[in-house]
Amino acid sequence: MKKLGLTLLAFILLFVGFLLVKTFTFTSRQLQVDLVEKVIIPDSAIERLQKALRIKTISFETEEDFDSTQFEVFNQFLKNQYPSIDSLLDHKVFSKYSHLYKWQGSNSQLKPIVLMGHIDVVPIASPDKWSVDPFSGEIKDGKIWGRGTIDDKFSVIGILEAVEMLLKYNFQPERTIYLSFGHDEEVGGERGAVLIADYLKNQGVEAEFVLDEGYAITQKLIPGMEPDVAMIGIAEKGSATIEFTVDMEGGHSSQPAKETAIDVLANAISKLKANPLEATLSAPMQGFMDQLGPEMGFVNKMAFANRNIFKGMIISTYENASGAGNALVRTTTSPTIFEGGIKENVIPTYARAVVNFRIIPGQTADDVMVHAKTVINDERVKHKFYGFNTNPSAVSPMDSDGYNVINRTIKEVFENTLTAPNLVIAATDSRHFDEVSSNIYRFVPYHINEDNITTFHGIDEHILVDDYKDAIRFYRQLILNSNQ
Repeated sequence: MKKLGLTLLAFILLFVGFLLVKTFTFTSRQLQVDLVEKVIIPDSAIERLQKALRIKTISFETEEDFDSTQFEVFNQFLKNQYPSIDSLLDHKVFSKYSHLYKWQGSNSQLKPIVLMGHIDVVPIASPDKWSVDPFSGEIKDGKIWGRGTIDDKFSVIGILEAVEMLLKYNFQPERTIYLSFGHDEEVGGERGAVLIADYLKNQGVEAEFVLDEGYAITQKLIPGMEPDVAMIGIAEKGSATIEFTVDMEGGHSSQPAKETAIDVLANAISKLKANPLEATLSAPMQGFMDQLGPEMGFVNKMAFANRNIFKGMIISTYENASGAGNALVRTTTSPTIFEGGIKENVIPTYARAVVNFRIIPGQTADDVMVHAKTVINDERVKHKFYGFNTNPSAVSPMDSDGYNVINRTIKEVFENTLTAPNLVIAATDSRHFDEVSSNIYRFVPYHINEDNITTFHGIDEHILVDDYKDAIRFYRQLILNSNQ
């Protein structure tokens, strides 16, 4: 017994030693660069963003609600407010309202880059709950308020301001630069980004990298992290929607059968919610842990350094942290529509539910369908894909020139900011550009925190004036850095 005890103790000591060695050799991978001097951003740049916010370029789910006059006003806004871009860059328009600008580089041997954004915004569900007019572009408390300040006019206008500024100083890029601005991102991008991407592919364009909206600079939103962390999306989740229906006998509510259509369907959806697809640490999450783990406290650092051992604990932590945390480690299950019944005393013969799944890299829409059928296991419940469906994007590399340029630019413009890759849990127009570049990144240069995180697609959307100025500086510096 003594020998066994000594052997067990030796094993424990070796195991602890292994953990500690892995932990203490898990050192910082953060790029160290000097800040660049802040260029002066004129007040007129702020005024132009305000003007853009006042144009109601809303994407509605139904075509009948589409207001083409507002998009025509935005077309004229682009022409009038950015004369150098309008006169010096090649300009193509798709479906009347989506725009592609080409800034020809002097060195045809260098691959071009694509800077993206979208000009459409989501509708205002509750205008009475806003503290300002949602389309006023009002400035108060050092912030610009209005729909599109975060998603996504601020980056569109920020890119345009940076390019116009460089053109006025006669800057000529060595690398060709494309500016891609879709007008229907909020409803799938079929008439905007899809057509632009097809055009570029047919022109034989192979981009060094593509940069679109996505993550931002988080402030105290990552547990255990005090410094600001800029998250660079290297992939985005897919989206699959399945319609489930049940059709069976109904009758009078005074004589209910043991099971009704509503009972069967509700039970099916409950099973789906209770049995999600298996959680995993995807490649973007692995990169996140590599970059931020060394910057964390000892416990988190040890867990991330020894993730093969602590994988279950890490996944459990993210599953239970929040809805956003859970979305980073698994394909999520979200019932969004449930319908059944026409009268209070009539048992319906038909019930319908729609469930949206956001798919993590490594799984597909077909995997989701197989999973749903297996979990429900009831032939009375019919399944079919519904609406727009897409698999997760490919995972872009962290060792590419594109990632390095974005990473460097963030560090040069935003002081004391850490950077890390991650998985974008929503959809962006960049998913349509996978045949234009294998290096697609998703980042917007503003700070997101508890003050503004709920305003995204929500009430009182706003951005700090200083953040908008830094966004212009970021895009300007990114263009300069890409010139190498």
